Amino acid sequence: MTTAPRLTALDALHRSLGATMTDFAGWDMPLRYGSERDEHNAVRTRAGLFDLSHMGEITVTGPQAVELLDFALVGNISTVGTGRARYTMICREDGGILDDLIVYRLGETEAGSPHYMVVANASNAQVVLDALTERAAGFDAEVRDDRDAYALIAVQGPESPGILKSVTDADLDGLKYYAGLPGTVAGVPALIARTGYTGEDGFELFLKPEHAEGVWKALTEAGEGVGLIPCGLSCRDTLRLEAGMPLYGHELTTSLTPFDAGLGRVVKFEKTTNEGRFVGREALEKAAERAETAPPRRLVGLVAEGRRVPRAGFSVVKDGEVVGEVTSGAPSPTLGKPIAMAYVDAAHAEPGTQGVGVDIRGTHEPYEVVALPFYKRQK
Repeated sequence: MTTAPRLTALDALHRSLGATMTDFAGWDMPLRYGSERDEHNAVRTRAGLFDLSHMGEITVTGPQAVELLDFALVGNISTVGTGRARYTMICREDGGILDDLIVYRLGETEAGSPHYMVVANASNAQVVLDALTERAAGFDAEVRDDRDAYALIAVQGPESPGILKSVTDADLDGLKYYAGLPGTVAGVPALIARTGYTGEDGFELFLKPEHAEGVWKALTEAGEGVGLIPCGLSCRDTLRLEAGMPLYGHELTTSLTPFDAGLGRVVKFEKTTNEGRFVGREALEKAAERAETAPPRRLVGLVAEGRRVPRAGFSVVKDGEVVGEVTSGAPSPTLGKPIAMAYVDAAHAEPGTQGVGVDIRGTHEPYEVVALPFYKRQK
């Protein structure tokens, strides 16, 4: 049985702009509109406009919404203030990562209980929804699939605050990184979040699907004078790679714990709700110990000395031995050379380690081990 890919509310608009479309996690999404390099550079120097409506929004409400989220996720959700967001993860009982998430605390429902929105990766939205629903047993809380309730548009890059200011009534100057507030954009209600996946300043706008086209066009118009262009998923990948941001299915998998991925900081053992119990706690305590005493592999950056591009799954080698594996690789438009993220044996993971190569179709191409991220914007 073949199932047709899902279409976002902006599908017709992407096609009218000549986008190259691709199937991504069951959605038909724009890969690029023109040159990936031009789109990447626009976000780094000016601004880019993205359709991210494939992301999975899950609403959690009810008197025990906080207790449920503190039990189901590894983060301390009880400390997230209204209007703020938190990067966290949902793990299996054995500590393996099911997905990385952003949780927004949106305030209170009409009934006066806490209102949260959990945003999952498109490829994991159903898995996360199922896990939260299952873990909600015994809690006075409701988990609701809101994937069809939202379109998600992102404007990213140094010009994005100016562009958005011209079409919103919201106080963007007071909006911190990893915060969200309700406002209107181009005359329609939206949740305006200062989040993104590009390494640049920017905003993600959650709105009703029927309003998506009008908001996209208003932002396009507002950004005309400062070089805003539409951007596809391809440049989103090179942007996040340069910024050292992990991608589920590449740097994060069920066979890795947050500590294996170098992201142990998201696990909060000190939370006090549910008497400190949360799914995966025991396994994660052991993983934290291992990571401190003898980490098997560490996530590092690799910068090519040559021109050949490493891809996920390629072996990292040193002195003829396999010492790691590439998880993501691409040409870096900002650095002007190929880069990769890889899990490398701890003994060879120090920045500046020489003699490391990537096996690209039988040839050991030389690479330098560097600290992540490859790129950090000037604040």
